Amino acid sequence: MESAAFRVLEILEGTEGPVPGEVISQRLGISRSAIWKHVKLLQEMGYEIAATKGVGYALTRASDRLLPYEVHKRLRTTCVGRRMRYLLSTPSTICVGKDLVTHHDPAELHGLVIIAEEQTGGVGRLGRSWTSPAGGIWVTVVLAPKVPVGRAFMVTMAASIAVARAIRKEYDLGALIKWPNDIYVGDRKIAGLLLELVSEGDTIRACLLGIGIDANISPDSLAPDLRETVTSLSAELGHPVDRAALLARVLKEFESRYLLIEGGEYDTIAREWRSLSATLEHRVRITTMRATFEGDAIDIDEYGALLVRRDSGKVERVIAGDCIHT
Repeated sequence: MESAAFRVLEILEGTEGPVPGEVISQRLGISRSAIWKHVKLLQEMGYEIAATKGVGYALTRASDRLLPYEVHKRLRTTCVGRRMRYLLSTPSTICVGKDLVTHHDPAELHGLVIIAEEQTGGVGRLGRSWTSPAGGIWVTVVLAPKVPVGRAFMVTMAASIAVARAIRKEYDLGALIKWPNDIYVGDRKIAGLLLELVSEGDTIRACLLGIGIDANISPDSLAPDLRETVTSLSAELGHPVDRAALLARVLKEFESRYLLIEGGEYDTIAREWRSLSATLEHRVRITTMRATFEGDAIDIDEYGALLVRRDSGKVERVIAGDCIHT
């Protein structure tokens, strides 16, 4: 039903002015009543379509939903995002991904992108809740990577680079990466990433890469404790953004860097990450499972661990933990 509706939509998009029902009927080989059903379905998806008796149908406004159809029109990848699963609402797209890789061969799911208009139970690092209202970009990319377990963080690094580059190219905003997995514009967070692995011993069966971008979200709609530290693209620009175009750009930027990782070009990823880092050369406070300490963030190593020089001169290698700029 939906695929037929989008064929109707393609005709409306490719024609200036109203299209008579009989023209659509002849081109698609369907009845006039079927056309009306497809138009109603498109309207339910958020498309504004004017229907004038004796004149025909005219698309007056595209849907503002993050529909796979809209993303695919702009997508320039060979694998990532070529298949999508769309949900109006779900507790968490990563949870959907976990269920899929439990019941299917991850290799068959490689590149699948799960999209939700909103998440009711979004999760960030260390099990923290992630506010995910309608208007954002909430996706999980399912991957079956051919990389060693020790290099898995490189996937997060590639995705961080992709989001920062996409924001810079689409909107000319100076997005930077805060270690380990946040994207900032100025001193406020605008996006975050989460990577979960499904592994057997030293073999990764699947990576679930969660990407959350505050796109068309009013900071006033966020919890009071987030309003001083979180921003959105619409707030920074003063107008809503085309979420489908942005997601297509992110997926393109990610795929090109993911292929570098699978090709073993780890240094290339590390160099680009450094060039976009908001953390390196800054004073930081690190909190791990074992300790809290301060020092200067001086570099990342070949696996993506943050290197912090304490005041004593000792260099700590931080694999995981909270990083606060002081």
